[in-house]
Amino acid sequence: MEEKEKMEERLEEKKARIQELKKEKNAVILAHYYVPDEVQEIADYIGDSYYLSQLATKVEAKTVVLCGVSFMGESAKLLNPDKTVLLPDEEADCPMAHMCTVEKIEKVRAEYPDVAVVCYVNSTAELKAHSDVCVTSSNALNIVKALPNEHIYFIPDENLARYVASQIPEKHIILNDGYCPIHKEITVNDVAEKKKAYPQAEVLAHPECTWEVLALADYIGSTSGILAHAAQSDCQEFIVATETGVFYELKKNSPDKVFHPASDVQLCPGMKKVTLDRVMEALLQGKDEVILSGEMMKLANRPLNKMLEMAQ
Repeated sequence: MEEKEKMEERLEEKKARIQELKKEKNAVILAHYYVPDEVQEIADYIGDSYYLSQLATKVEAKTVVLCGVSFMGESAKLLNPDKTVLLPDEEADCPMAHMCTVEKIEKVRAEYPDVAVVCYVNSTAELKAHSDVCVTSSNALNIVKALPNEHIYFIPDENLARYVASQIPEKHIILNDGYCPIHKEITVNDVAEKKKAYPQAEVLAHPECTWEVLALADYIGSTSGILAHAAQSDCQEFIVATETGVFYELKKNSPDKVFHPASDVQLCPGMKKVTLDRVMEALLQGKDEVILSGEMMKLANRPLNKMLEMAQ
């Protein structure tokens, strides 16, 4: 018991030190829903990639500590070129962000001269730089629907693209062979077993899940959409098919409701690299600053800004 109390005391000391450093450095801490609970607890703002990309343009602090994976830090820097953007762990990465190439994009452009390259924000700055507009899981449907182009090359996530295609049949959505390893590992058998175990529960799924899993879902939406639906639903029990970091906010918003993970593989190793110790080091040392070349900033910023304009 004494050891547990000491651990809790050290944890509180870290949190207090982070708050002090934040004021000293004129910094703001932005955290994604998938990072560990204790990091979400000390963040100034918590959200999905869309919310954080919007918020990054509005905060007044000179330093942004982006608690998430590398593409999120790049997006924050692209939208805030005059601010210092720090990633608590530069090795916190998203495999899907790399699952397309400039060569693939150029090949599709050659085949479909009128194509619009729609780039999921979960992608590298290089892929953004060769795209026409960025989207998130929150706004992909609205933005793709609003584009005048018939042909859409949706990169890098095949599962989100397939979901968008099912909702907008009038568009020709060209699929890319990319995916989120975490969402792909959630299988239709996992969900079926949980539905059998909890027959009264609603299934909430992120569109990065496979088509077979989405077919079993009662609600499909972004992380923020899942949170909103769970809070508003009359249902008291849910099976959640997305990264389990979202459980922190789900339980905070709906403490009387019960949430079950759809499987036992819903942990993103990149997101879990972002710890309190890493956040404190980033503030203390200014380490792992996001640096992008001027040309890359110019090219990759264009589709991000277009996303923010179209989303309004």
